[in-house]
Amino acid sequence: MARNRAKKETLLKQIQNNLDNRLAIGESKKADKLKYLRDGNQQIVRDKDGNKIIAHEDLTKKKIYSWSTYKTYLKHCNYFAQYCRENHNCKTLIQCRQYADEYLQKLINDNKSASTIKMTVSALAKLYDCNSSDFIETPERKRKDIKRSRGGAIRDKNFSEKNNAELINFCKCTGLRRAELSQLRGTDLIEKDGKYFLHIHAGAKGGRERVSQIIGTKREVQAVVERMRKSESNKVWSKVSSNADIHGYRSDYCNRVYKLHERDINTLNPREIYYCRRDLKSVKYDKKAMLIASKNLGHNRINVIASNYLRATT
Repeated sequence: MARNRAKKETLLKQIQNNLDNRLAIGESKKADKLKYLRDGNQQIVRDKDGNKIIAHEDLTKKKIYSWSTYKTYLKHCNYFAQYCRENHNCKTLIQCRQYADEYLQKLINDNKSASTIKMTVSALAKLYDCNSSDFIETPERKRKDIKRSRGGAIRDKNFSEKNNAELINFCKCTGLRRAELSQLRGTDLIEKDGKYFLHIHAGAKGGRERVSQIIGTKREVQAVVERMRKSESNKVWSKVSSNADIHGYRSDYCNRVYKLHERDINTLNPREIYYCRRDLKSVKYDKKAMLIASKNLGHNRINVIASNYLRATT
């Protein structure tokens, strides 16, 4: 019965149903990960000889924790389904699976960016409940190939920095994502020992709450604080321009936090130093300062800010 129903549904509907079943909006990815690391999710399964064994499963591989990730995965999976339908007349996801590597190779041959291809691999791995390593090897991401927030863009012509000076200052002092900005309320301001912080909870990626310090000159910080206090329990930003380079401002904030906590590299032992690779081979960073900057941005891995946010200095 289920097989007949799958045949009647369009490929796009099958994809949507598959990803819908993985939605875990409001659940904590961090909690699931910690549970897996602590004692795993025990399941009784059978090995190839039919013997019962206890298996430990990483729950995060089966779940999608944010709407933005869901929409991105859905888009890339739909592109894959369209390719399989047009080139191999596939009608079910099972039929499409054998052409996944072929599709990825096409993306490589079409010179799609490494980031786009990696995202496609992640989407397909989620769709078919497997690992990214189950597909063909794809190009590695390189910092020099990143186009996002590098130089001018067409949308910049439609965005006045003068008219949006307050928003720009706010973003550079806080490093918030677009969704976090749109959900931020005046009551999320925290003052401690003469310093100011923001409690980020609504709109946070993956549902991960954090407390981030407001960083800038005394005048810049005061402007942010005044905006927060004036908003009271209301949203601080009722509308955030789609032309604002939010990712670029997050980079500015990341560098501010890093510089604030950076130690002299020459005084550190090798274990305290992050050594960049490939096109940034000569660049070194203070791991402790990187971790602080990473957590303020809402990330857990320092390699993310090394490749996407920090501005290289030798």
